[in-house]
Amino acid sequence: MTSTAVSTAVELVNAPLLYKGKVRELYDLGDEVLIVVTDRISAFDYVLDPAVPDKGNVLNRLSAFWFGQTKELIENHVVHIDVDRLGDIVRDREALKNRIMVVRKAERIDIECVVRGCITGGGWRQYQETGKVNGIELPKGLRKNAVLTEPIFTPAAKNDVGHDEDIPFEQMQELIGAELALELKEKSLKLFAFAREYCKDRGIILADCKFEFGLLDGKVILIDEIFTPDASRFWAKDKYALDIEIDSMDKEPVRTYLSASSWDKNSTPDPLPLEVVEETSRRYLDIYHRLTGKSL
Repeated sequence: MTSTAVSTAVELVNAPLLYKGKVRELYDLGDEVLIVVTDRISAFDYVLDPAVPDKGNVLNRLSAFWFGQTKELIENHVVHIDVDRLGDIVRDREALKNRIMVVRKAERIDIECVVRGCITGGGWRQYQETGKVNGIELPKGLRKNAVLTEPIFTPAAKNDVGHDEDIPFEQMQELIGAELALELKEKSLKLFAFAREYCKDRGIILADCKFEFGLLDGKVILIDEIFTPDASRFWAKDKYALDIEIDSMDKEPVRTYLSASSWDKNSTPDPLPLEVVEETSRRYLDIYHRLTGKSL
């Protein structure tokens, strides 16, 4: 492991805490927001102990990398990622240097914009039951993990408590308006197409991903995180196969360990074993290196 894990930044930031999510903490800077990406890790709706060293650094730096790569496609909320510009707002610059992002305040659009390039995960479960995903009829006889002829847009209504709810595109139009819904769909598909080609050149399959958008002065911008292991399903090309559970390039060691344990998924689980934490940290560092060509 390369650094000490950061479970929270509350004692490290001299600014009001706006929101504490499973991984991210948002602090109020007036016209802007400071996002601190911690090393907390969640699975099956529980935040687990201990935190995973470097996970937050990878998520933050990867988002910054992809925001830079896609800024010609769509404007985003990033102002800067330089901890030194924060002055005395930060009490420990070394602890937070790779995990901060200062962003413009935008009005979040309460839709999670999901694009699926392969039929797997929750989309596969829907397809098995109905032959459809979010109301989109797909060809008969598809096999698990099959690459779709065309990626599909499968939105979900945001739910800050519990799971987001998969909805048909028509319902998304009713919720936010037909014109805005179409704009988000088009932008999501365009972003996915860009990243899929980028990943393909690096031996990685982008199976699916999710985006969040906001409104700033009436204009749609990209917010939150983008093409990270927490917001995307990455598969190594050499691990790809039909009809199996592909070992994705993210916190899969945690999910595998918990699924094989005696944990009932209804109570706080015991701390993760050190070897699971170390393997998860290694995976996050590996995907960062494979996507950016750099090391943290």
